[in-house]
Amino acid sequence: MALDLTEEGTSRFAQTKRWRIHYNEAGEGHPIIMLHGSGPGATGWSNFGPNLKVLAEKYRVLAVDMPGWGKSDPVSAEERDHVAAAVDLMDELGIEKAAFVGNSMGGMTALRFACEHPDRMSHLITMGPGSGGPSIFSAGDGPSEGLKILVEGYRNPTPETMRKLVDIMSYSAGDAGEEVVRQRADAAAANPEHLANFLAGLDRMRPFIDMDALSRCQIPALLVHGRDDRVVHFEHSLKLVTVIPNSRLVLFNRCGHWAQLEHADEFNRLVDDFITHN
Repeated sequence: MALDLTEEGTSRFAQTKRWRIHYNEAGEGHPIIMLHGSGPGATGWSNFGPNLKVLAEKYRVLAVDMPGWGKSDPVSAEERDHVAAAVDLMDELGIEKAAFVGNSMGGMTALRFACEHPDRMSHLITMGPGSGGPSIFSAGDGPSEGLKILVEGYRNPTPETMRKLVDIMSYSAGDAGEEVVRQRADAAAANPEHLANFLAGLDRMRPFIDMDALSRCQIPALLVHGRDDRVVHFEHSLKLVTVIPNSRLVLFNRCGHWAQLEHADEFNRLVDDFITHN
């Protein structure tokens, strides 16, 4: 059963040594740090609100706005370092070790964190991250259909564009889609500096995943991907599951880029079972 939580009621700020970071927090127990994906108006709450409400019954859950998104400090592309931001936040809050749940860009941050700070991560859970390298099954090596709409959203962050974004990010957003459209449009309008910084650094964004380091990673890993993901093809998680030794892959049919929202009940059960038994 989901707790009766709101964005406002769970809203927190931490002044770390480098950035002022916003996050939503609820619950007690083993910490789970949730890292949102990219996109105009993306926030920890818009990416993970329904999951936080359920998992907070058993865990201490933090849905973080990374610097450059949401209510956290703006940063340029050169300054952006989400792994460092996560370490700083954990240090400031006194969290020695946590499970990480990362969607898309947040999943890539979690993968990098696992390589660079394995002693600070208990479990690695990703949904729809890129893996780097050439594409094998998907068409071409250029931006995907979803990434093109994502960039359009940064250039033209209207509710209409956000509706197109939500439509392409999900297999079927249903009634929840309009709420996500509103959340993202409001967050984008409230933080125009984030949008400008993202666009200014677009040509310099080349996230690197060290596959050799991942091949030595012993952290238990749960990789989740949507079969119908039009943003990041599921082949990326197929690559990752062949490389990460202690990993398993769950592939959802009728699911796009937001498995945690589109299949929230099953996703929450998977995360709980994985953390409990690994």
